[in-house]
Order: sequence, then C-alpha cells, then structure tokens
Amino acid sequence: MRALDDGIHVVEGPEKVAGLRIGTRMTVVRLDDGRLWLHSPIPFEAGLGATLEPMGPVAFLVAPNKVHHLWLGPWAEAHPNATVFGATGLRDKRRDIVFHRELDDGPPTDWAAEIDQCAIGGAPYVNEVAFLHRASRTLLLTDFAMNFPELPSGLATQLWLRAMGLGGGLRVSRLVRALVRDRNATRASLERILAWDFDRVVPTHGEVLETGGAAALREAWQPLLRR
Repeated sequence: MRALDDGIHVVEGPEKVAGLRIGTRMTVVRLDDGRLWLHSPIPFEAGLGATLEPMGPVAFLVAPNKVHHLWLGPWAEAHPNATVFGATGLRDKRRDIVFHRELDDGPPTDWAAEIDQCAIGGAPYVNEVAFLHRASRTLLLTDFAMNFPELPSGLATQLWLRAMGLGGGLRVSRLVRALVRDRNATRASLERILAWDFDRVVPTHGEVLETGGAAALREAWQPLLRR
C-alpha cells in the first residue's frame, strides 16, 4: 500500500489481468470520521485486510463500473458491515453479491463532503462512475483513461496496448471509444469532470499520473470534446 496524500492510498493488484500485463489498482480513502472507502477492490488477501485494519473500519465497497466487480464478493464477505455500492446494471450482472446501493450521478451523503462523483453517460456497457477526492485534488477513473508512459514487458501485452491506441501517457483505449453510444451524453459528463479541481489522476490500469491530470485528460478525450 502506498500513500499518495493525506487520507488517500493505492494498492497495486495482480500484474496480469486477462493474461495481459496491465495490472489493476485499488484506491483507499480514509474519510474524516475514520471510516475507509474502497474503490475498485483488488483480490482479497488476509494480509491486506490486516494492513487496512489499523487505518479504520472498511465502511464502503465501491464497484465503479460494470466491468470492475470481479473481486468484490470476498471483500463483502470479509466486511459484512460495509455498504456495497455498484454501478448501474451490476445488480443484474452479479446476483451473487448483495448491492446495498446503486451509484448515482451525485455523491450520497455518506461521503459528499469529501468525495464528488459523476456517472459518465452515453456508454451503457461500462456505466462508469468517476470520483474526485477533493482534499488531495485526485480524480479516480477506472477504464475511461489508462496511463502507460512506457509499454510494459510482454509481447502480447505490447501488441494489445498498441492495438488499443495506448502507450505514451494518459490515453483512452479504442475499445472504450467504441463503446460510446451517445456522444453528447458522454461529452456532457466529461465536461463536468473537467470542471472539477484536480491535478492527479489515478487510473485503475497503468501508472498514477501525479500532476497535469486535467490537461492530460482533456487532450486524451479531445476528439469527442471537439464539437
């Protein structure tokens, strides 16, 4: 676990995802009242749970889109008192998990004072929700941008990243672009996100972009933002 700023940490997940070396990442926010908010949980391990325990109780488990839910179940089992939030559509997709709340286009009162959120419209297969941790000026994204300044090792991974138009910094994959069904709705969501005050971007895949995140995200999505 690595601290990014006061109250916000990241934990790196498996090196390989679906056979590709793109990794994954969970973000842990310690709210002002001491409770923990977990974004995009990685595989649960007892050692990781023990690391989190001194920080505070795990109160919120957040599955931020319809793709990032694979390891949510074991976390929910290990933390039965946590409230499980899922992106729209996950209740039907994962009937084995009890989702207590659905992520809306704005934050619930549970974390509204510290974390903002925006449901990105126009891409119903993904239904991603972006989050802003205000105190650290950190934007949390899942699949709507990835950051690979350099291509990781592995020929299959490099070929896939190149085919997706990834590499060289913060980029949007061709797959995600293809999943946009309503350009106007997606554009409106992105413009709202870009109006937030953030500098750092934490994607689920690739490296954390410590600074210049707002400009990099605008550039990555410029073809869609251009009217």
